[in-house]
Amino acid sequence: MRTKSIFSLISLGILLTLSGTAFAHHGSAAYDMSKTVTVTGTVTDFQFVNPHVLIAMDVKDSSGKVEKWQGELTSPNHLARVGWTKSTLKPGDEVTLTGGAAKSGSPTMWIRKITKDGQEVSLGGGGDN
Repeated sequence: MRTKSIFSLISLGILLTLSGTAFAHHGSAAYDMSKTVTVTGTVTDFQFVNPHVLIAMDVKDSSGKVEKWQGELTSPNHLARVGWTKSTLKPGDEVTLTGGAAKSGSPTMWIRKITKDGQEVSLGGGGDN
């Protein structure tokens, strides 16, 4: 009986530890969703991989200086359900990203909207995940 209780406590501890890690990963703590930022630039890298799709791009400021930006999206599985593939975006594509700004002030965002060729690209409701 005592062995069963110890095993149950250890199992509960592991479960709580793992669930906390999963919650922290899917939280939006790194982004201030009340501060919207919009940038337009050229895609330099598109990673259609788990756990989140990533878009890297070069953005020119008013003086012509290039700043490296990165945007994060929901999972590729979610985006695949609305038609995304590994070739939805490619280096050289001109896009506009709108999303929640990084709290750190770094040039990163949680993407809520993508515009390519004047058309909004569907996120399938995945902009907030």
